[in-house]
Formats: sequence, C-alpha cells, structure tokens
Amino acid sequence: MVTYKILPDVERCIKCGGCIVACKQYNDVPVGKGVFRIRIVTLNEGEEGEINIPMTCMHCDEPYCLVVCPRSAIYKREDGIVLVDKDKCIGCGYCFYACPFGAPQYEKKGLFGSKGKMDKCTFCVQPYNPKNERGEVIEREPMPRCALFCATKALLAGDRKVITKIFQERGAARNLR
Repeated sequence: MVTYKILPDVERCIKCGGCIVACKQYNDVPVGKGVFRIRIVTLNEGEEGEINIPMTCMHCDEPYCLVVCPRSAIYKREDGIVLVDKDKCIGCGYCFYACPFGAPQYEKKGLFGSKGKMDKCTFCVQPYNPKNERGEVIEREPMPRCALFCATKALLAGDRKVITKIFQERGAARNLR
C-alpha cells in the first residue's frame, strides 16, 4: 500500500506565498487573516543565511496530536494521511500544544467549518473528493494543492518512497557543489 508524505525543501522556498494562496483557494477560504493550513516561517529574516520553511501538517508516522486527543477526533488513514473528525472535536487545544509543527489551527470565526474546532491540512482529500451515485466517496490519489502549485518545488508531496528518493537525490547533488 502507498503511504503519503509531504516534505519541505528549505533550500528551494523563496517565500512567494503561492502555496498559501493555492491552499486557501482550493479550500474556498478568503486570502488574508484566519486559519492557515500552511504558512511560511522565516529564520534570520533579512540576514545572510535566511531560511524560509513551509510549515504544514507533516502527516507524521506517529502523530502526537492523535495521541493526546481526548475524543479520538484525530485519526490516521491506512495511507498515512492524518485527518480530524470535526463532529468529535471539542476544541480543547491539546493537539495544538502537542504538535511540533504548529499544524492544528483554531478559527474563531468559523471559516473552515465549526467554530472553535481544530483545522489542519487534509492533504486535499476531504471533503472535496467526488461521490458516486450512491453517495460514496470516490478515492483518488491525494495531491495537496500547495505542493502541486509550488513554483520552485520546495514542497514535495505524494508517495513516501518517491519523495524520499527525490530528497536523497537533491541532497547528494548539493553535497557535490
């Protein structure tokens, strides 16, 4: 079975914000303030050695957010994608404090759904997958829009084995410089 991952390449990110716009546009959320399923953190801004880090849910192998959730609202699919069931979420915030990447977000104005419920990257799989005539979700290969529209390919997403190989090749090429 394929397992999915998303990984940022900090040497390629130019902080253009295309990933943020693609995410918000696909998820039908106004650009501006509010919940950000992806954001760019800059270290040493304006200085030599500035690093831009696209930060989103990493769909961890062992997600701390899932472990600390008292309502089991966070779950991991067999393909490695970590999602939240907003009907179960009570908005306690434990997941926010447990996540080392700051992925869980809470919108107080309800842009993504229920007020005060946790929201995070869904790997662009839910709830937008099409349904068949019986109302069953038609599964398709997930592809986060942030990675799909990243101009510099600083975000790679997809089959874990494929993107791991790409990162290894990039790392080897950098060591040859």
